[in-house]
Amino acid sequence: MPLFQLILVAIIQGITEFLPVSSSGHLILLPSLTGMEDQGQAIDVAVHVGTLFAVIIYFWSDVKLAILGLPRMCIGKIDTEGAKLALLLVVASVPVVAFGLILKITGLDEYLRSIAVIGWAMLVFGLFLYWSDQVGGTTKTDKDWSIPDALVIGVWQAIALIPGTSRSGITITGARFMGYARHDAAKIAMLMSIPTIIASGVFLAGETMVNADMALLRDGAIAAAIAFVAALLALVLMMRLLRSVSFTPYVIYRILLGLVLLFIAYT
Repeated sequence: MPLFQLILVAIIQGITEFLPVSSSGHLILLPSLTGMEDQGQAIDVAVHVGTLFAVIIYFWSDVKLAILGLPRMCIGKIDTEGAKLALLLVVASVPVVAFGLILKITGLDEYLRSIAVIGWAMLVFGLFLYWSDQVGGTTKTDKDWSIPDALVIGVWQAIALIPGTSRSGITITGARFMGYARHDAAKIAMLMSIPTIIASGVFLAGETMVNADMALLRDGAIAAAIAFVAALLALVLMMRLLRSVSFTPYVIYRILLGLVLLFIAYT
């Protein structure tokens, strides 16, 4: 793959993975709108690995807590903060894994990779994000996260399997509707991304590593490193801005891009 395209893919993935604007939608659009060759699953896996390390490092204290609590959760003892967090992340991940398998088995995932679908998802779920941000309460924090809430927000996350929806955006939307403050809704969404990215990466890696060669491994390493830096910078910026700025700028971007894509799709 040309170095320029490799860098472009990595930067797009890194920046958009955690912003509520849909990374998958942007990656699908890149070859569709530019004529560039599709980056392929191997590069998709690599950039997801890069963003995974970024969110783990940013939220390391919470990740460490969940890792330490995982053994107790596995034996059914939810008696520590870490065990509870581990359980919440598992519960929240069940819907997206289940729906993802259904889409893959039925082949419906391929039918969703169109400019029209991405355009409608950008527009509609952007408006949902705005609505939730305007009417959502601010009484709940990440410490109030419960198993029922994790399951409900997990169902919201599963909607992100529609390209253009945005995993972080729809998860934040669900959390805001349930009364979580902006910063805390975003934190929950980011933590939920960890098991989701791991599950997605493992699934895709199984299909791609068989045909991997040294050139592909080199390209993957470069893409992962660039995506890591871009994702970490995007995370730092967004989490800081959310203490004083709403999600409206992201909504405006989504609406404008959605309208442009729908114009392209239907003309």
